[in-house]
Amino acid sequence: MNNTKLRLPMRIDAHQHFWQYNPITQGWINDEMRALRRDFTPKEVQTEIESLNFAGAIAVQAEETLEENFYLNNLADENGFIKGIVGWLDLLDKHAEQKMQDLKSIQKLVGFRTITQGAPDEKYLGNRQYIDNVKLLSSYNYTYDLLVHNTQMKSLIRFTDQLPDNRFILDHLGKPDIKNKQIKNWKSDIKILAENPNIYCKLSGMTTESDYQNWTYDDLYPYMEIVAEYFGTDRICFGSDWPVCLVAGSYNTTYSIVEKFCQQVTQTEKEKLFGLNTKEFYKL
Repeated sequence: MNNTKLRLPMRIDAHQHFWQYNPITQGWINDEMRALRRDFTPKEVQTEIESLNFAGAIAVQAEETLEENFYLNNLADENGFIKGIVGWLDLLDKHAEQKMQDLKSIQKLVGFRTITQGAPDEKYLGNRQYIDNVKLLSSYNYTYDLLVHNTQMKSLIRFTDQLPDNRFILDHLGKPDIKNKQIKNWKSDIKILAENPNIYCKLSGMTTESDYQNWTYDDLYPYMEIVAEYFGTDRICFGSDWPVCLVAGSYNTTYSIVEKFCQQVTQTEKEKLFGLNTKEFYKL
C-alpha cells in the first residue's frame, strides 16, 4: 500500500495585518470600525487559516515607521506561518537607499508599502524623489504594494509607466466604490493598468469598500470578474485583509467570497489564485 502523503500546493493569504493598538498611530480606525480598536496577533488568526488549509500569509505594514519592519520580523520569528513581510520605508527620504541596504538583514522582508491612498499627487505619485526611490527597490529585489483610492488610478498608471523594472501588486483592487456600485471609470483604468505585465492584483478588501452590513456576493462579483479578465489568473492573489475584514464579515466569510468565485475556474487556476501566484510574486 502506498503511504505517500498527497502534497497539496501551498496556500498563502497575500494580505494580513498585525498590530498593538495605538489610537494615535491607528487614527484611521474610525467609529464605524471601532471593533478594530484592540490588539491583533498572529495567534488569533492562525487556527482559522490552518482550518482552511493555508500554510502561510504575508504580513503587511500597518504603521509607517522603521520599527514596523522589526516588529513584523519578530512576529515572523515567533510564527512560522508568516512567510513574508511587506514593510515600510520613507521613500521621500533622499537617503532611502541606505535603509534599503540595511534592511536586507531581515530575511523575510520581501517588499514595502506606502499609504498613498487619498494623498495628493505632489506628495507621492507625482513626486520625483518618491519615484526615484521606488525605482531603486528593483535593484534590491524588493516588491512594492500599491495602495490607492479608485480616484487615483490615472495617476497610478502614469506612475507605474515610469518604472518598467519594478514588481508591483495592487492592494484591494484599487479600492473601487462598490458601496455605490460605481464601476465604469474604475474598469477602464484597471484595463490600462493590467496591460503592465509587472503588476499583480490582490482580491482583497472588497467587503470594506461595500456597505459593511448589507453587501452581497452579487455586489462584489462584477469587480472580481473584471480583475480576473484583465489581469488573468496568473496575476491575481487572494488576500483576506484580516483583521480589517472583520468590520464586514469573518475570515471564513471573506475567504468564501473568493472560493465561490473560483467555482468558474479550473483547479490549476484556483491553486494559483490561492497561493502559487503570491509565492511567485513575492519570490517566497
